[in-house]
Amino acid sequence: MKKIMTLVLLAMVSLAGMAQEETYKAEMDVLDAQGEAIVKQYKALMEKDPKKELPTTNAQITSFMQMLDSISNLQVQLIRRIARENKKNQIPVPYIKEAMYALGYEGLKEVLDPQAAYYNNPELANAKKLLAGFEKRAPGKMFQELTMKDMSDKDVKLSQWVGKGQYVLVDFWASWCGPCRQEMPNVIACYEKFHSKGFDVIGVSFDQKKEAWVNAVQQMGMSWPQMSDLKGWKCAASEIYGISSIPSNVLVDPQGKIIAMDLRGFELVKKLKEIYGE
Repeated sequence: MKKIMTLVLLAMVSLAGMAQEETYKAEMDVLDAQGEAIVKQYKALMEKDPKKELPTTNAQITSFMQMLDSISNLQVQLIRRIARENKKNQIPVPYIKEAMYALGYEGLKEVLDPQAAYYNNPELANAKKLLAGFEKRAPGKMFQELTMKDMSDKDVKLSQWVGKGQYVLVDFWASWCGPCRQEMPNVIACYEKFHSKGFDVIGVSFDQKKEAWVNAVQQMGMSWPQMSDLKGWKCAASEIYGISSIPSNVLVDPQGKIIAMDLRGFELVKKLKEIYGE
């Protein structure tokens, strides 16, 4: 009789877990549907005005991006809640695995709790590796030296610019990286707006071909210093700063301490306005 009661209790626990999983899935499905609807509207706008000639197009694109960012933030909040509420089971694993890049440093630190039952799940190996990379460039750490070549094949060091009394964005990118190219106009706009106030940018390229690297710099109008060892993902920056995806960056204060990482889009603009004002 005792054995039967134990099996009944186990079955009840299992059913409760399944119900909880369905609740989380339903919440995530709602957010996914909202995101898909916005993407559909964006695609329709691009079909209507592919060259962005209409006066309202850019404003609509900005609005779409802001809405997508908001939905992404809600998804991250949901995943963090799932992790907090399910430390004794494996429910959080697929969510963490799927959203590890969106979770960012603080999110990954929270959900990858060594005390959680799911922590040693092998499917979280890449998420742990990503967190270890974040730790190498986390806010509060001092910048680490890089020695590479500039576009004239001259040896240069990161310390020539970093830790010299001004804020510096060390920008990790590559000519072949589509998202890097999409983000670059924002970096250029920030550089043009705040450079006169003391803000600088140093480009660290993950390229392997010098010609492609130099051409991209010239084509996109990147007027700040550049450096690379032309070793692609095997470059020194990948190991020293734990970079496993680009675009990536670290914002370093005048004394050489990292104060933020992976600032893109509105987040980069917002941070620079906090430092320099409007």
